[in-house]
Amino acid sequence: MTFKDGVRWNVRMSAVYALGVWTMIGSYAFFKYTGRWEGLPVKTEEEKEKEEEEDPNRVVYKTEHTKSVIVYKKDFVPYTTRLYNLIKPYMGDSGGGDGDK
Repeated sequence: MTFKDGVRWNVRMSAVYALGVWTMIGSYAFFKYTGRWEGLPVKTEEEKEKEEEEDPNRVVYKTEHTKSVIVYKKDFVPYTTRLYNLIKPYMGDSGGGDGDK
């Protein structure tokens, strides 16, 4: 790669970046001008918490910086349990040996 190729690449990436920035600015101006932001419904934290409490298959882990939501399928069996149940008949008994006389 020569120096000219590096300059061309830099100019092209600058143009792509500028296009993206101007697109965001134009979108903001359009929505602000037409007034479409005023009619958008916004969910409050209380509404979100009510939705989370209603679903028993949803587990929410909250930390100081993150919020993880895990949604379990109804009647889902974990893969480890499936694998264990598949090979359990071939493993034999794990008895003590002298217990069954």
